[in-house]
Amino acid sequence: MTTKIVIIDDHQLFREGVKRILDFERSFDVVAEGDDGAEAITLVEEYNPDVVIMDINMPNVNGVEATRQLIEKHPDSKVIILSIHDDENYVTHALKTGASGYLLKEMDADALVEAVKVVADGGSYLHPKVTHNLVNEYRRLSAVGAGSSSGYSSQIEIRRPLHLLTRRECEVLQLLADGKSNRGIGEALYISEKTVKNHVSNILQKMNVNDRTQAVVVAIKNGWVEVR
Repeated sequence: MTTKIVIIDDHQLFREGVKRILDFERSFDVVAEGDDGAEAITLVEEYNPDVVIMDINMPNVNGVEATRQLIEKHPDSKVIILSIHDDENYVTHALKTGASGYLLKEMDADALVEAVKVVADGGSYLHPKVTHNLVNEYRRLSAVGAGSSSGYSSQIEIRRPLHLLTRRECEVLQLLADGKSNRGIGEALYISEKTVKNHVSNILQKMNVNDRTQAVVVAIKNGWVEVR
């Protein structure tokens, strides 16, 4: 099946670069482009895309506001936010408006392609660096909530979920918590990206979660991974 994509970004050169990467995927079809958040709803209604890639910083209507308006009018829309900001406040605000993904503009081509595939398939995708920052913020809040010092996390006994996952899947889960991409996990474990994807898929199914971020959050809550 072909995944139809709309790109909204006010920087033409960057937009063309994104389109060029997506055009290499035979199953992707960039059906329209726009340079302002105000165009998003019009283009979605005209082209009915599977995924909208939306820059966060644009004149007139920014990406977050455009996403809010789009989701409000078309609740089934799937939006990936593009941003230079890795601060968790930007991320959580974007996700609260209904975005399904959040990518940093420093992403590589593989991350962009993977994000589109995951979001088009109904999942959510966060840039690995963003995931790592959110995990660290969760760790900080947990420490504060426990009323202890910054050494709180080091006192947690890590209990690998061997009742649920294989040893290799536990290793993959730990690397997900470390903010590694599929390529990074493959390099760390000396396995192919296809094998990594299979492991991640198995982990999500066994943990009964929808995406990688949920898997990491559940793992942290249960003390299954180290936050480092």
